[in-house]
Amino acid sequence: MRLKHYLQFKDLSAAEYSYLFERAALIKKKFKTYEKHHPLADRTLALIFEKASTRTRVSFEAGMYQLGGSVVHLTSGDSQMGRAEPIADSARVISRMVDLVMIRTYEQSKLEAFAAHSRVPVINGLTNEFHPCQILADIFTYIEQRGSIQGRVVAWVGDGNNMANTWLQAAELLGFTVHVSTPSGYEVKPELAGIVNPACYRVFQDPHAACAGADLVTTDVWTSMGFEAENEVRRAAFARWCVDADMLRAAQPNALFMHCLPAHRGEEVSAEVLDGPQSVVWDEAENRMHVQKALLEFLLLGQL
Repeated sequence: MRLKHYLQFKDLSAAEYSYLFERAALIKKKFKTYEKHHPLADRTLALIFEKASTRTRVSFEAGMYQLGGSVVHLTSGDSQMGRAEPIADSARVISRMVDLVMIRTYEQSKLEAFAAHSRVPVINGLTNEFHPCQILADIFTYIEQRGSIQGRVVAWVGDGNNMANTWLQAAELLGFTVHVSTPSGYEVKPELAGIVNPACYRVFQDPHAACAGADLVTTDVWTSMGFEAENEVRRAAFARWCVDADMLRAAQPNALFMHCLPAHRGEEVSAEVLDGPQSVVWDEAENRMHVQKALLEFLLLGQL
């Protein structure tokens, strides 16, 4: 197989995503019925963390074990990557010893530099610019709950961050529309996401207007990791961008609410919405593991 990395959502085609979603559904069904599924027996996944993690670590680690493989866990504090070893050198060494690498870091450029010198597939577990595994899980969750996302409207309320960038890529590739509402100064950058078709998104100054008629309303924390020094400034700037019951009522009656977690009730989302009947955040969190299992299998073995 040709070496394939997963650094951005647009690294795969619409047809490949169709396969992944079908495969994830099968893998999840096997998990729920306690049926063993070990296509990656004797394979090893390296997890490299420069940013803290709960869902990313547990979903990849548990998922790889469920696929019959093993995991090596590294942080910048216990590897030479944290002692100024060139990224290219770390990539050359690590990729000779494992079969897959997942990296959760700051700059996308660091991830790309590692992938450029890796002999095995590299997966983006989150960077400042993109979070493709999360959107993979979000779309799979929507398909489970409501069917195809093609032609639907996703309302993004909050920061124009890595999640928003990735939603734009997914919309352009899979044929849906994103309504984006952010405070002034925190807009999405479609040029960063490499968006060619501007019709895949619309920008709204009013978050309520962005939610009008949406099939899915989603948000993220106001202050992402690495931007903690801006926390108080962001609290003031984002005060109108809390997803509450009024915003959700503006959406379609059967609209879903998603959040990648962790969430701050009373900030980016009200407790009424996060814990309400339209929220699927816990299914969404679990589905990280199932779609990532499908992704790991696909990157190593191709379509089965």
